[in-house]
Amino acid sequence: MVDNKSIFSVAMKVESGDASLSWSGAAGSMQAEDKYFIASVTKMYITAIIMKLIDEGKIRLEYKINKYLPSEFSTKLHFFKGVDYSDQLTIKHLITNTSGIPDYFFHKQENGRTVADDLLEGKDEAWPLERTIGLIKGLKPKFKPGKKAAYSDSNYQLLGKIIEEVSGLSIPEIMKTYIFDHLGLKNTYVYQDISDNIPAPFYYGSKKLWLPNYMASIGPEGGIVSTVDEVMVFLKAFFAGFFFPKEKIGTLKEWKMIFPPPGLFQFGIGLEKLWIPRILFPFKYPGEILGFWGQTGTFAFFNPKTDLYFCGTTNQVNGAGHRKASGLIIKTIKSMI
Repeated sequence: MVDNKSIFSVAMKVESGDASLSWSGAAGSMQAEDKYFIASVTKMYITAIIMKLIDEGKIRLEYKINKYLPSEFSTKLHFFKGVDYSDQLTIKHLITNTSGIPDYFFHKQENGRTVADDLLEGKDEAWPLERTIGLIKGLKPKFKPGKKAAYSDSNYQLLGKIIEEVSGLSIPEIMKTYIFDHLGLKNTYVYQDISDNIPAPFYYGSKKLWLPNYMASIGPEGGIVSTVDEVMVFLKAFFAGFFFPKEKIGTLKEWKMIFPPPGLFQFGIGLEKLWIPRILFPFKYPGEILGFWGQTGTFAFFNPKTDLYFCGTTNQVNGAGHRKASGLIIKTIKSMI
């Protein structure tokens, strides 16, 4: 994966459900035990917490977000074709990316630039929820809530705030209480200290990016730091029913197609599925590959057909890492069918 000169560090782990097959490795500037930003794979941890809060009777997907959020975060969020849909937005709209709320990260502003443009040029700035809300209230929504799906980090910043309001805990506290401590994860945490330079940096093409102020501000959408060993522990626990009844995995599969970035995939209720046209694999179709991508080439996926789990990072923002990782995942699955 690093030989193509577009990926400079990679770490990954592959394991079967019973751990009879378990392999981890790294190349480039990483070791297999290194810590890295798991980026949007963090959103799968948010899914686990939301599902746990539902089981505890503290929230419901159908509830309106203004039931939980202070008015400054829930009003004037969604004006579409002259209609204010803000008071119709639900938790389900957020966690399924069907809210229509613009993605603060990639949505073009009036000057033609995006937040991503500045960050990828190395301009390190914090983007907490308060700043995100200020931006998206001035942007045009993509569609009426519930009609389509469009990936939006803004949705998960709002979900993070809802979790904090419902639980009375900050995102780092609830992640530690509900997930990290329960699974015995000693090397996993929500990034908060901008002087912490332990996580592996990521790249945009050949440019190394170090954005501590930004990463410390986006806890619920992408701020977890972990290792391949500990992401694997979480991934297996997620699909084994550790956080919510295993049979409820099926209820998360309300798939809608999502387009780049980072590529074609389907999005359900806080869960993603790789889009794999059957025509490309007429004899050895890999079946469902479920989990989550991260913008920096991070991944955490499960293939029920072979009972294989995959996680890791390519630390590459421009999509090259996603292509290499998905190709390797599919090739490994086909070899086991």
